[in-house]
Amino acid sequence: MAQDPGTPETREMNLSHDLDTVTLFQSQTVDAELDADNILGVLESNGISPVMRRSPYPTMGVEILVARADLERAQALIAEALEAGPDAASEAEAESEKPL
Repeated sequence: MAQDPGTPETREMNLSHDLDTVTLFQSQTVDAELDADNILGVLESNGISPVMRRSPYPTMGVEILVARADLERAQALIAEALEAGPDAASEAEAESEKPL
């Protein structure tokens, strides 16, 4: 049964474009899957819910999408991770494995 357009549920629905997905990362390189997995890890560990689209054809690569509202923060997180380099990731992992 369809909802009446005048009900409170429909009046409070978010109709903005903040939740539209936009492309954050797209690659067709050999390392595309590995790069995408690293990006997913950074985003998810910081509370951003990305979507990864894999092509059924390996040569078509991968694409990571985020909500438009999260795009700037996601870009900043990726830039920060790139600046910190792989050593920072190893250090963070080792720190998380220490006993309490």
